[in-house]
Amino acid sequence: MDRRNFLKNQIRGALWLGLGATGLALPNRVLASATPDIAVVKGNRIKAVRAAVDLVGGIKEYVKPGNRVLIKPNMSFAHRPRMATNTHPEVVRELAIMCREAGASRVRVLDHTLQSPKRSLKNSGIYDALKDIDDQMVHALNSRKFYKETSIPDGESLTDTSISTEALKSDVLIAAPVAKTHGATGVSLSMKGMMGLIYNRRILHWAIDLDEGIVDLCTVLKADLTVIDASRVLSTNGPGGPGKVLLANTIIASKDMVAADACAVSMFEWYGQSYKPRQVEHIRLAHERGLGRMDLENLNIKKITV
Repeated sequence: MDRRNFLKNQIRGALWLGLGATGLALPNRVLASATPDIAVVKGNRIKAVRAAVDLVGGIKEYVKPGNRVLIKPNMSFAHRPRMATNTHPEVVRELAIMCREAGASRVRVLDHTLQSPKRSLKNSGIYDALKDIDDQMVHALNSRKFYKETSIPDGESLTDTSISTEALKSDVLIAAPVAKTHGATGVSLSMKGMMGLIYNRRILHWAIDLDEGIVDLCTVLKADLTVIDASRVLSTNGPGGPGKVLLANTIIASKDMVAADACAVSMFEWYGQSYKPRQVEHIRLAHERGLGRMDLENLNIKKITV
């Protein structure tokens, strides 16, 4: 927390204490103006991305002039957008435009693809959607040279791994996952998506507890802003599909990646059933370790349609 935000929070706390001592309550209009913890916006995905980010403070709250920004979508599969295995290109493009509008000096869109890098970037539609903005913006991180061995001080199972050098250098990390199922972790959302910024995924799948390793990784790769693409939700047979695709026309945004993931879990059908956030192991562990919150009943969630 920087000095300005520290002072702002101190003043806010003093205001609450002072009003409590006098028996007064804040006016409804003041309470209503508070920035929500989570924004849920339904409608046209381009408008919904911008509206969701605006609700949680606006892009300038996260991206300052001169910042280096890394946007981490899902683009691991050589599939068209209709399959919902990758983030929709319109979502990624709108985020990149907004970062540029906020004055970012550099925006990179990166993922360690599971299928052919060239075909994944092409078939996902993400490269073509962004090449007119900057034809060097979108990259697949499939070579070891793009990674640096990094210590994870707060890791309980994963204590070091090779992490994307670009991620380590970036000022702002934006998680932009598609909402989908995953055979090993139940769901793949913003936290699980951080595995696309490490070189050796096998260590998480085979050498340690996967859910605990995801949480360890997110102690280093903790998104500043999460924007979940639930315009299509792959509700069965993820992460690679083909599976049942729900046309949900929804975008979820939050400063808290745990809260964003928890919200997505609570909103949609997974494997034909409804689940609570605590039933997803890495969400529960992240909440317990203080990385974010899954207690949606205690959070301010703003829902609108555009």
